[in-house]
Amino acid sequence: MANREIPYKIYLEENELPRQWYNVRADMKNKPAPLLNPATHQPCTLEELSHVFCTELAKQELDDTTPYIDIPQEIIDFYKMYRPAPLVRAYCLEKALGTPAKIYYKFEGNNTSGSHKLNSAIAQAYYAKKQGLKGVTTETGAGQWGTALSMACAYLGLDCKVFMVKCSYEQKPFRREVMRTYGANVTPSPSMETEVGKKINAEFPGTTGSLGCAISEAVECATTHEGYRYVLGSVLSQVLLHQTIIGLETKTACEKYGIKPDMIIGCAGGGSNLGGLISPFMGEKLRGEADYEFIAVEPASCPSLTRGVYAYDFCDTGAVCPLAKMYTLGSTFIPSANHAGGLRYHGMSSVLSQLYHDGYITARSVEQTSVFAAAEQFARTEGILPAPESSHAIRVAIDEAMKCKETGEEKTILFGLTGTGYFDMVAYQKFNDHEMSDYIPTDEELKVSMDRMPKVD
Repeated sequence: MANREIPYKIYLEENELPRQWYNVRADMKNKPAPLLNPATHQPCTLEELSHVFCTELAKQELDDTTPYIDIPQEIIDFYKMYRPAPLVRAYCLEKALGTPAKIYYKFEGNNTSGSHKLNSAIAQAYYAKKQGLKGVTTETGAGQWGTALSMACAYLGLDCKVFMVKCSYEQKPFRREVMRTYGANVTPSPSMETEVGKKINAEFPGTTGSLGCAISEAVECATTHEGYRYVLGSVLSQVLLHQTIIGLETKTACEKYGIKPDMIIGCAGGGSNLGGLISPFMGEKLRGEADYEFIAVEPASCPSLTRGVYAYDFCDTGAVCPLAKMYTLGSTFIPSANHAGGLRYHGMSSVLSQLYHDGYITARSVEQTSVFAAAEQFARTEGILPAPESSHAIRVAIDEAMKCKETGEEKTILFGLTGTGYFDMVAYQKFNDHEMSDYIPTDEELKVSMDRMPKVD
């Protein structure tokens, strides 16, 4: 094993925690297109966004120019409970693969919520509390965002109302119970509690739901209850901003040991972990200071980057949210009830969509069974049971390491291990019992939802 001086786990000291988030939009020549008001098709104003989001978060959403934004001390104090997170050299995986590649992963699973989602949950809850609100509403797919938000709200004494995608609500009852333990109210979506939920149930009887449906319900709930605002776990630029804590820590750890990744890989649903991991490195690439290969990995069952269109679309199925310009499959697309619940979003972050469109990022879609095969291989070698979402990145990291085995190249591969899969045992059971299938939507199926997209000049 070469480079033995690099420890298995690189931990930063508490005093090395980043004090600012990095806003990659400040270094983008082509800025992400603005959110549009669905009624007027004009760019959303701060006032309009402040009806849905906390005012400070709405400001962050609209800020395309400030490169660094200070992290409030109260948030840093909360971060210290589970950060800094380790950067791990996958020595055991490298040995098992027999590859000359060096593999690193940033592990975000060292907290009760089980994932990176807590990084933004505490920030959004903090700004809600500071604004004097009673509580927040949100949606969750796999349940990791809902869990993270319920933890943050419990810490700050806020009410938390979660609409959980129905198939995940049924597949992952224990994650639902963690949310309830932290004081959240959890409802399967689409529900009969909201007007938009009733409408979706009428149009799609027996639907297993989608993140787009759950978002619509959460927004309606927030805007019809005094003292509440809506918060979102991915997609939005403000969320990518908070998640840059991942990439900033990773960069500091790499610099300490002279590690320079050749490629950086992340799973991509709405874009929060991928955007958070790559942003500081992308900044270097945008400024011409360094070069990296960035790979977004998405499920073949919900392939927004690889098979979507780049256009304005609703962020939600009920068409109540602003319009975002992004790679999308159409807001009425309801993916098959696959097991990577957190990657079942019809669109992609406007920031990542713009970077992908401009050629700074490449994308791959992978099938569910090959993802779980990679997850098991990783669990058996590295001793961590990975979340199905994270395992998409593991799949491509292993593929790239095996290419290096063929060519003899000693590439340095870095990927984001966004969380653990302990509440995803139904999915692992289906894989182990050979009951898991690979559903890939046909062009005709995608065309149905794409044809229903709004027409924006």
